[in-house]
Amino acid sequence: MDLVAQFELLSDAAQVAWAGGACLVFAVFASLMEWRRTRTRNLARLEQVGWVPWTGLFLLSAMLGAGLLAMALPAMLKG
Repeated sequence: MDLVAQFELLSDAAQVAWAGGACLVFAVFASLMEWRRTRTRNLARLEQVGWVPWTGLFLLSAMLGAGLLAMALPAMLKG
């Protein structure tokens, strides 16, 4: 059975929990990328095209992931 079919067979709460976990994983990635960006000392490199607002992406994905996990928690605890 493929991954998509397995995901479709999960309960709604489990699907929301997986989506929340994925958002939190992306939040960790965004946090690491922001740390990497601020660690560089070359200011000219910060102004190059391609700069991404990692802090905003971190906050958005962390809040979304925490909200999704909070919504899934009561249903997951009931079984």
